[in-house]
Order: sequence, then C-alpha cells, then structure tokens
Amino acid sequence: MNFSISEQDKTSLLNRLQPANLKFQKTYPGDKPDRQAVHTVYGGANLFKSDTTVKMGEIALRNLITYAPNFVILANTLQLDGYQHLPHLEKDIEALTKKLDAMTEAERKTEAAWLSYSVYNKIIQKLETEAIEDFRIDFEDGFGNRPDAEEDATAQNAAKELAIGMSNKTVSPFIGIRIKPFTEDHKSRGVRTLDIFLTTLLEKTNGVLPENFVVMLPKVTIPEQVTTLVELFKIIEKQHGLLPGVLKMETMVEATQIIMDEEGRNPLMRIVRAGEGRLIAAHFGTYDYTASCGITAKYQTMAHSVCDFAHHVTKVALGSTGIFLSDGATNVIPIGPHRGDNLSFEQLRENREAVHHAWQTGFKHTTHSLINGLYQGWDLNPAQVPMRYAATYHFFLSSYDDATFRLKTFVDRAAISTLTGDIFDDAATGQGLLNFFLKAMNCGAITEAEALVTGLTIDEIRSRSFYRILEGRRGKTRDANELIG
Repeated sequence: MNFSISEQDKTSLLNRLQPANLKFQKTYPGDKPDRQAVHTVYGGANLFKSDTTVKMGEIALRNLITYAPNFVILANTLQLDGYQHLPHLEKDIEALTKKLDAMTEAERKTEAAWLSYSVYNKIIQKLETEAIEDFRIDFEDGFGNRPDAEEDATAQNAAKELAIGMSNKTVSPFIGIRIKPFTEDHKSRGVRTLDIFLTTLLEKTNGVLPENFVVMLPKVTIPEQVTTLVELFKIIEKQHGLLPGVLKMETMVEATQIIMDEEGRNPLMRIVRAGEGRLIAAHFGTYDYTASCGITAKYQTMAHSVCDFAHHVTKVALGSTGIFLSDGATNVIPIGPHRGDNLSFEQLRENREAVHHAWQTGFKHTTHSLINGLYQGWDLNPAQVPMRYAATYHFFLSSYDDATFRLKTFVDRAAISTLTGDIFDDAATGQGLLNFFLKAMNCGAITEAEALVTGLTIDEIRSRSFYRILEGRRGKTRDANELIG
C-alpha cells in the first residue's frame, strides 16, 4: 500500500507535537492517588492540646450513642435506604441486631437492614480508632484578632503541644496550621505566627515535622500572596536544615476574585503555579464566599446555588491537576439547647430534635458534596463528625456493587487488550474507578479484602495507580509470551 505521508515527514510532524503534549501532561497529570482526608476539623489555636483530636473523638462517639443508641434510630433520622422496613419496638431491634451480628458480611447483604446496620457500625469503629483525620490549628477565624503578645505565646504553646502529640502519637494523620491572610492588614501577623510556630516546633522535635503537615493560607486573591509564602518556606527550610520543598501549603477559595479576576479570567492556575509545586489543596470557604457575593447571613449555606457555581468553576480550573479540593462547612451544630444532668422529658425531646435536625442538615450537605465530586469538607465541631462519616459511608457502600462491577469489567477489558496487543489508552477512566475504592478504603467504608472482587490484587491496589497496574500486566504478558516463544 502506498502512503501519501513519508516516514520522515510524519516523524518530523509528531516530534514537533511532542513538546506541547508533554507540557500538557505535566500541567494535567491527573488525580493524585494519594490518600485524601474526608474532612478537616478547625479548632482555635488557643484551645489546642496534644490530645485534642483524641478528646474530639470521644465527644463525637458520645454524641452519636446519646442520640442514636442503635442503627435503626440513625436510619430513621437520616431516612437511609430501606428505613421504612426496619422494626420500631426495642425488642425487635435488639433481635435484628443480634441476627445481623451473627452473620457474615456476604450474608448480611441479603438483608434489607444491611446498609443502615453497616453504616452505623462503621461509624462507631471509625470514631473509636481514627475519629479525626485532619486537623487545622487555627490562628485565623477560630482564634480572632488578639494582641501580638497573646498570639506569640499561643503560637509557642500550640507548637509545644503538637510536639508532645507527635511523641505520644495522639496527632491526627493529617495536621497543619491556618495563619492569618497575607492582606496588607494581616500579612505581618501571618508571617510572625508562622515563624514562631515552626521555629518552636522544629526546636522541640529536632527538626522533624509531623506527617502530612500543611500550612493553610486563607483569603488568597492574587498569586503574589502565594509567592510570598513560598519564599518564606525556602528561608525556613534553609535555616532549619529541612529538605527543600518539604513545607506544603493550601489555599482557600473564599472570595469572588479567586473565581474571576479584574480581566474576567479565573486566576486559580496562576495561583497554583505560584506555589511552585508546594500548593497541594484548595479549600472552599462557604461563609466568606457567600458574604463576598452579598448574601445575608440567614441564607449563607452550603446549599446556596452560588456555592455550586464556585465549586464547578474551581473543578473546571483545577481538574486533572492533582490539586485536592475540599468543600466548606455546615454551620448547624448538633448540640441540644439544654444542658445539665436533670433535664425534663420535654427538654430531652427538644435536645433530640435539635440534634437530629442538625444531623439531617449535615448529612444532606456532605452527600451533596460527594455527589458533586468533592470528597473532603470542613467540620467545625466534633459533634458534626459522626454525620461526616454517615454520609461518606452511605455514599460509598450504596455505590459499592455498581463500582465493583464496572472496575472488574474495566480490568478484564484491559487484560484482553493487553493479551491481544491492542492499545488500551483509557487509563484515566480506570484510575477514576480505582480512586473510588482507594477513597472508600482510606476512610474505612470498605476493607482491602472487599476490593479484591474487582479482579485486582492487593499489591495492585496498594500501587494506587491504574497506569502502573496496566504496565505491570503488560510486563507479565510479555514475559509469558517470551517463555512460550
């Protein structure tokens, strides 16, 4: 067959295309397979202690047990799938619970109560083992504007407590600080707090940072604010003998100007580039953003349409860059209005109704975030944490069977393509499905064993990369063909 394009011309054309392709791939490497926390809890720096996250877990568990002593109450409150078919009498609930307890996981899935039972018990297990995944020691809104001497002392004390927590292993898997913004009014205070905190911490730990440590820079509106923090990081790393690039940062999407600048462009990619690879996440600030849109306090909620607009613009701007995205917080706190040990029946009822209403709001908001591809959010109070996991576990478990079928089919297709020598270049879809299982395993919704039904091995799952899985299978196929040959 004769071709109209010579090999030389074709090679020349494709070689000229290569730099542009490689540049695009570097800018958009795809979603990171690294673990992403399902939430970040913000707490005032003045209140932070070495065991803060442990105590928060205890509060969260107590809140759940107090207002949902069994899985049926939780299912009815949140109207989980199949709640209409659950028993109402306490003796019947106890009998059903004992029956489900005695079953294997496979046997439970034949029961209508399986989902709500599993969600409830997984929440308890999570709260008992790793209630708080990510914590931010807050020197901004959670701390407020205080005299310099007070913030200086707080920065030192918080750093010392973190060092103790690191030694006692009572620190959450992800942790960091939020400093004041680099606006003209607050930039000096933000730098001073950062310097005091890190200097004190590194002195106490002999130059060791906590795992997954990050600095949150709030109210970012221009790339120059990020550039300034990066330059400060470089100075601190050099002074303390840290590896270059070890200090990481997050930014906050909480002003209209970070969605559209004065020229009508979205500046998020320029802000990311200003981070020089150190900017790893963008968190949404629900209440600052809605306020910047002129929305009054009564209607400042995660459910407002302006929040969805900001989310989608952010996802479009940062899609496939590997930057983790986090939604904001629900400001309805599940705490009853009445305190004390000798409450009347009416007061107890009012407490229960207030907490259940807050649960429903938090569950709905988190579910909305998950459906829209935002797998992390803020929590402002430990009492909110049970519903964070309720929504997250319900989201993953209710989609588990479908995702399992899709990924298994995808893995089989990839294997067939490999064996037949076909080009299989849709690894991004496979990575998206794999990420579903990685996120579900990371938060405790499913176990590694439950992911094996997809046809992947434990080693392949732990590789966290569908591309590596394909490469590994292609390599095995080549080796097998060579042996046969």
